[in-house]
Amino acid sequence: MLDTRLTDEQQQLRKTVEEFAREVVAPVSYQHDRDKTFPYEVVRGMAEMGLFGLPFPEEYGGMGGDYFALCLAIEELARVDQSVAITLEAGCSLGAMPVHRFGTEAQKQEWLPVLTSGEALGAFGLTEAGAGSDAGGTRTTAVLADGQWTINGSKAFITNSGTDITRLVTVTAVTGELPDGRKEISSILVPVPTAGFTAEPPYDKVGWHASDTHPLSFDDVRVPEENLLGQRGRGYANFLSILDEGRIAIAALSVGAAQGCVDESVKYAKERSAFGRPIAQNQAIAFKIARMEARVMTARAAYYDAAAKMLAGLPFKKEAAVAKLVAGEAAMDNARDATQVHGGYGFMNEYPVSRHYRDSKILEVGEGTTEVQLMLIARQLGM
Repeated sequence: MLDTRLTDEQQQLRKTVEEFAREVVAPVSYQHDRDKTFPYEVVRGMAEMGLFGLPFPEEYGGMGGDYFALCLAIEELARVDQSVAITLEAGCSLGAMPVHRFGTEAQKQEWLPVLTSGEALGAFGLTEAGAGSDAGGTRTTAVLADGQWTINGSKAFITNSGTDITRLVTVTAVTGELPDGRKEISSILVPVPTAGFTAEPPYDKVGWHASDTHPLSFDDVRVPEENLLGQRGRGYANFLSILDEGRIAIAALSVGAAQGCVDESVKYAKERSAFGRPIAQNQAIAFKIARMEARVMTARAAYYDAAAKMLAGLPFKKEAAVAKLVAGEAAMDNARDATQVHGGYGFMNEYPVSRHYRDSKILEVGEGTTEVQLMLIARQLGM
């Protein structure tokens, strides 16, 4: 029988992050969202708590926890602010995890302590205007000569890539041609700042206004040969394995967002009266919120299952795709229903559900669209 109960240590972590989210994150979320500013003070608080080091070994400055611990923290943050949650998710699973999984000992010693401490942020440069899930569309190149890689090209939609504390961007680039004619794609570490590297002006996004997202350009960016991350020609495959793990974390974020919509809807429905009684006493409202809670519980079970298989060393690609699919849709559906429960107030930006409504759509797009998840699930079924 699957045991989904949290240990005492996991419960304490969840409670600690929940209190931090409520007392530190929530009071400044509206302002950062409105002003489209990066929440440096919140990030410092998360760093002091050790959240950026949760899934990393103590020898590299981490907390010695595991990936599920990171997911629990992300879920609690996302209940009140998805921008803050994605900053942690991207900083750990996309910024530092590639170095941890594929780096040399020298690379780990150089980069992991500053990334796991939250002193610096790393970014993950895979997507391009014409490439992401389609590796063949990668146009960024890296040419090796005289002991240096020279990188030229661009990346799109890169999280944590232009903050004042961004210190590393890992990029995929075409480094040659394979015997079968396909592109050889490798991953390379680019310190920030490096001459020729530019984080272009930030995107004007529908949501996640307090999350840092930029297009990147590389104009004859030169880094040492030893900045190759992992085996040459394995860059895209390695990044896909990082995305498999990342989908579990995004599912956790989605569950947090969906739960936040339930929290706000229950509170509002009990406080708001119409026709002489709280609207929570109307079956139409109560059933809508009950269905929202059912989505949360289903999605949480899916990401717990995927995380358990990953930590047990079992295949988890299908489970991660299912979790990301179910949780992303739950977040979007709950955001829509929560806005409806709130009526006109749900359309006002100072109410958290309006932010969830704008923020949640990306959860059906980022780190693999809904259609990509369906494709992955179908492939795992042998179709």
